[in-house]
Amino acid sequence: MNWFFVTLLLCVAMIGGGLLVRSYLTGAPVLPGMGPRPEKRLQVLEQTSVDGRRRLILIRRDNVEHLIMTGGPVDLVVETGIGATPQIKPRAVIGDADARREPVSFGRGARTSTNASSGTATPAAAAGE
Repeated sequence: MNWFFVTLLLCVAMIGGGLLVRSYLTGAPVLPGMGPRPEKRLQVLEQTSVDGRRRLILIRRDNVEHLIMTGGPVDLVVETGIGATPQIKPRAVIGDADARREPVSFGRGARTSTNASSGTATPAAAAGE
C-alpha cells in the first residue's frame, strides 16, 4: 500500500513538472484560465537621497517620466511629463573607415536600354527615356 502512494506522488510530480516545462518553453499558462501577466506600466528609474529624510525618485509610467520628492511633511511632484532623453550619435572620426563608406541603397540600379543599331547598353537617362 505504501508503494501505491509513492507511485501516485511521482506521477503527480511528473505531470506538474511537464506543465511547468511547457509553460516555460511556450509561454502558455500553466493551467487554463490563467493568462499571461500584464505588461508593467510603472518603473522606478532612479532614486537618490537629498538629506536624512527626503528622497528624489524618478519614475516612469506609460513612457512618461515623473520626478517625485518623498519623505518630507508632504510628498511632492517636482516635475511631470519628462520625456526620455534622445540618444546622441557620436561624431565620426575623420580617419574612420565607416565614415568614408557610401550609404547602402536598397533601390534598383539605373535602367539600361539596348541600342538596336550598335548592340550596346546605354543608361536610360542618357537615351532620353
